[in-house]
Amino acid sequence: MKRLSLLFLSSILLSASCHKKGSTPANPAPTNLTLNAVVSTDNSGNVSFTASATNAVTYDFDYGNGIFATVPSGVVTYKYTASGTYTVNVIAKSSGGQTISKSTTVTVTVVQSLVWSDEFDIPGAPDPAKWGYDLGAGGWGNNESQYYTNRLENASISNGTLKITAKAESFSGSNYTSARLLSKGKYSVKYGKIEFRAKLPAGGGTWPALWMLGDNLSSVGWPACGEIDVMEHLGNQLNKIYSTIHYTGHSGGGGVGSTTTITNATTEFHIYSLEWTDTQLKFSVDGTPFFTTANNTASMPFNQNFFFIMNVAMGGNFGGAIDPAFTSGVMEVDYVRVYQ
Repeated sequence: MKRLSLLFLSSILLSASCHKKGSTPANPAPTNLTLNAVVSTDNSGNVSFTASATNAVTYDFDYGNGIFATVPSGVVTYKYTASGTYTVNVIAKSSGGQTISKSTTVTVTVVQSLVWSDEFDIPGAPDPAKWGYDLGAGGWGNNESQYYTNRLENASISNGTLKITAKAESFSGSNYTSARLLSKGKYSVKYGKIEFRAKLPAGGGTWPALWMLGDNLSSVGWPACGEIDVMEHLGNQLNKIYSTIHYTGHSGGGGVGSTTTITNATTEFHIYSLEWTDTQLKFSVDGTPFFTTANNTASMPFNQNFFFIMNVAMGGNFGGAIDPAFTSGVMEVDYVRVYQ
């Protein structure tokens, strides 16, 4: 009986050992990863990706432009915002954390179309469906000398251009008047190519600007909402064009930007443009780039809608001393155009 019991126990242990050697691991590694990419033929920038692997429960995509995404199904359509050839890498993960990766390249052509504009062709006041006004004095922290109004004397359309006029005159306690137009609550945009064609005012102390603020200004304040200065110019520094971005940690004089010097900024029209994607912001004058941000990450505020602002300030922290002989200065804007 003792010998039979020992034989029986040995049989059980041998059976368990054999079963263990032939069993499937609880968390097997992913295998047989495939990655397919179909580029849309409509020049929209859309690419449809399908990743598939045995034993994978999720997929991490690197789209080759600094953008990453986790896609549990492995099936996703991603829209590139700029033409180019991109190396796309996908990592398949098992439930146990094991990985396998695969790469492919895609060549994308993106053709942008005009999606919004104001050509300023109708004489009179600016289109109220597109533009409102900031009203008041001081420049909201910049110690400026003008009072912003909504009068035709300070903002009007004639002969195919919008004219924002700064004037030396006594008005509600200020010594100068001007206008600050904004599209807040009427139109805003996320990504694309933005163009302003404008001729700038002369005169010491003038500070014209074509710029943008994040739609969440009212909820998070400035600079957390982000600011994009497509063009700033100082009458005390003729022909020097500033382009700058501001955000948390980079307010005021700590903005990130650069300058370029052009000719005839106050006597001829020039095109001031921003090419804005989910990875960078590129600033140009007359089609010539002069400043590109190093990156545009998810932690920055430049991945949301922004509205437009156009104004001429007088003096202040940046505008500097106002020429005592100044009587008036005009920024003429031929158009504002958005392409996507």
